[in-house]
Amino acid sequence: MPQNEEVKSEGPNPNTVAHDEKITAVAVYTMTGLAIGKLITKEQVRVSTWLRTDMAPGYLPLHQARFLSLAGTGTGQAMTFSELHVPSSQVIAFHLLPPASDPLDYDPDEPHRKMEPVTVLIGFFRVGGFARMSTYSNLGKYLEATKETFLPIYQVEISNLATPSLDVVRVPYALVRQDAALIATQS
Repeated sequence: MPQNEEVKSEGPNPNTVAHDEKITAVAVYTMTGLAIGKLITKEQVRVSTWLRTDMAPGYLPLHQARFLSLAGTGTGQAMTFSELHVPSSQVIAFHLLPPASDPLDYDPDEPHRKMEPVTVLIGFFRVGGFARMSTYSNLGKYLEATKETFLPIYQVEISNLATPSLDVVRVPYALVRQDAALIATQS
């Protein structure tokens, strides 16, 4: 990315991107709604897995952000901000916005691994996809053994339970906060 590329902002002060930084469009789900915006990170940061690392920020600074509040009744309230800081502790799900994607974070030819179909309920959202685990495990054992804050889900479809008219989001990979989710095997 060229040095000092400008991030167009609806606010009065546009942000500049340094030569070693990149812009990534992301979706951030909270218990009260959905935020969409652009993260500015160092070029070497793998944004899709960032929250699973020790380098995860305390706040996700989203630029050119939109927030759809689903806390009330009806179809929700949309708000726009030039910058929105979402506490990482309130993130219940996170993914890159299509068409952006990262390479797989696992070896698909690794032996003794399976993709277990799961349904995850988080706030106002239903996440369908697959959890990757040992072929000798089941969902219950996997969840007991996994101590990570964020659980990776693959081949994801996200729908909104409160507003079914919203489009289903399909992404190759998403993170869900394990302790904020109801997780079930699909039947």
